[in-house]
Amino acid sequence: MKAENLFTEERRARLAAERLLAQKEAELHQANRMLSRHAISLTENLVETREEVEVVRGDLARAHTEVDIAKRRLWNSIQSIEDGFAVFDADNRMIVANSAYLQPFDGLECIRPGAHYQEVIEAALAEGVVDTEGKHPGQWREEMLARWFSPAPEPRVIRLWDGTWIRLVDQRAPGGDTVCLGLNITEAMQREAALEVARNHAEAANRAKSAFLANMSHEIRTPMNGVVGMADLLAESGLDDDQRIYVETIRSSGTALLSIINDVLDYSKIEAEKLTLRPEPFDLERTVLDVIQLMDPSIREKGLKIMLDYDMFLPTRFEGDPVRIRQVLTNLVGNAVKFTKAGHVLVRVIGVPEGARRASRIHIVVEDTGIGIPANMLDHVFGEFNQVEDERNRAFEGTGLGLAITRQLVGLMGGKVWVESEEGVGSAFGVQLSLPVLDSADLPKPPGWISGVLLVMQDDLHRAILEKRLAALGLSVRCTATAAGATSESLADIDVIIADHRLPDMGAAAFLAVLRAEGVRAPLVLAASPGEGRTPESGVAAVLTKPIARTELTTVLAALEAPLPPPGIDPEPDAGAAPMFGTCRAVPPARAEAQTPVFGSSRPAHAPTPATGTTNHPPADANGPEARAMRVLAAEDNKTNQLVFSKLVKACDIELTFANDGAEAVAAFETVRPDLIFMDISMPGMDGKQATRRIRAIEAERGLDPVRIVALTAHAMAGDAEEILAHGLDEHLTKPLRKPAILAEIAAACPDGARPPLPEAIPENGVSPR
Repeated sequence: MKAENLFTEERRARLAAERLLAQKEAELHQANRMLSRHAISLTENLVETREEVEVVRGDLARAHTEVDIAKRRLWNSIQSIEDGFAVFDADNRMIVANSAYLQPFDGLECIRPGAHYQEVIEAALAEGVVDTEGKHPGQWREEMLARWFSPAPEPRVIRLWDGTWIRLVDQRAPGGDTVCLGLNITEAMQREAALEVARNHAEAANRAKSAFLANMSHEIRTPMNGVVGMADLLAESGLDDDQRIYVETIRSSGTALLSIINDVLDYSKIEAEKLTLRPEPFDLERTVLDVIQLMDPSIREKGLKIMLDYDMFLPTRFEGDPVRIRQVLTNLVGNAVKFTKAGHVLVRVIGVPEGARRASRIHIVVEDTGIGIPANMLDHVFGEFNQVEDERNRAFEGTGLGLAITRQLVGLMGGKVWVESEEGVGSAFGVQLSLPVLDSADLPKPPGWISGVLLVMQDDLHRAILEKRLAALGLSVRCTATAAGATSESLADIDVIIADHRLPDMGAAAFLAVLRAEGVRAPLVLAASPGEGRTPESGVAAVLTKPIARTELTTVLAALEAPLPPPGIDPEPDAGAAPMFGTCRAVPPARAEAQTPVFGSSRPAHAPTPATGTTNHPPADANGPEARAMRVLAAEDNKTNQLVFSKLVKACDIELTFANDGAEAVAAFETVRPDLIFMDISMPGMDGKQATRRIRAIEAERGLDPVRIVALTAHAMAGDAEEILAHGLDEHLTKPLRKPAILAEIAAACPDGARPPLPEAIPENGVSPR
């Protein structure tokens, strides 16, 4: 090869090598640049990492500091707890405990963190730390360990040797640890002991108070029995007008005093929360009527009208406390009569069923046209000792407790009481009660021939109430206020006429004569106030007593016979046997005074209530030569009461024997063999309850029929009757003695073979003829 070619080849090779070198140098330079940048980055990252590490180290140091502070605070908090605090792990070994927990062990080396709970219990027993309160140490130990190992230990109170009381409360933690608290309850136990002592003192004081009230009631009623009883006897004697006024004043004053005593005793019982309810079946309408009858003398004396509007669709049989409901009604109706000078008193009773329950929500409202209550007094009228009038100028007597007692009694029965009033117009007091409904007999239905009724009544309200009742029976009713109004129109569509006993323009007899003269043959039924028109006049079909009860109204209508047609007209097929006008299948007797509850009596539903002047067992030969007098034993230590009793039964054909105490009563029972015993309760030596128990024991030993024993006592507080009857007595009558109740008991107990003990006729007030 030529030299030029070699040179050229070399030159080409050198240029290629130079280019490759330059390329490699460039690549190396680039790599060096990248390496430098990476080194710089690593340096920066290392610096940042070092800074972060320093931050973490600082945070860790601060965290350690904070943990130390938290631990110190927690420990200080645990140590500052006055009560014992400890934590045991899942192996029942102590993790931590404050000084209050360890203090009772007085520095024992074995009682420290790491000690087992069983060691703690055994050390407490061995060192006498705890007072086992008479239990054997082994039993106490087993009880404590059994409690500890239970899944959820119950709190337990223990007593330390120095009298300190500790309440142990142990709680399982989620991780298996157990947190223990030993609460020092010494002060609470001391307060409880002091409260127990105070409670015992208070109960003793209450017992003393109750005994005082009962004794006060008895001691006041005993002489009051003599006063009222003698006044009753004096009223039966021949008195002139002035003397009769004096006697009536004594009787009314005595009754007022007894009413005040009853208010005070009832209020004391309620205040002491000693008054209890005694629910039993009762007739609500009958209860309201009894209260109205009780108020009848005051109503008639003031010339007021009293009306009852009892919902025609409301049942009458309920379960409740009839004594307390009667007391509420007596307070409300009594107040209405007391504070009403003219006009009327209306008792309205309505009710609605309460859902699916067999009960009714009953509203009883007593409205009057009395003096009313000022608006600023309405909020205080149910307070204690409050009356509408200022005490410095009172026209109405009373304790001011009646409405307070009413409010508390209604509250005790789960009800409500309210009042609406306008001064100078009248007041309305309402009571709401929920009472279980009992099955009641359906009211009698009017016969089919009665479709139209004429009401002749002067009083608009009374007429409206009766019109509503008759309309509810499906009858067509026309109303008028006078006899002239009744005869001014055709009465062809009228089947029955109900008229006031006293009409403003003519009397009942004259009205009847006018009706007959005009050919009106519809039966005439009179509506009379108590005490008037009790015996139907000639031609009068029946007499209704105001306020008219639903049962009485429907019974009278059902008992009426259709009148015969005029002469010459054939009778209807169903009336062929009907008697002449003026007859009635069953004329319901007017409500007798004997139905009014005797003051203080508590006759059970099954007790006999014979008609006045009759006996329960009238034998065919009761008046024959072999008939004996009924034997009555009266146990009474008070000579005045013996005198009153003997005078009350003076007209009775009985052999009366007195016993001065219980022992004499038992002896007389064995010798006299009485048919009836009246037993005083508080007597010297053997009291009436002890004597009754002894008599019952004698009867049981000898197989004798039990004699009826009636308590005549001045014990009249709530619960006294039940407590007395529990000793074997059959009845409980409270003093002052009431002649109707005494005579009713004598008549009821008269055996076969004895002469009727009562005179042939005794008036409804129980006063025998002189």
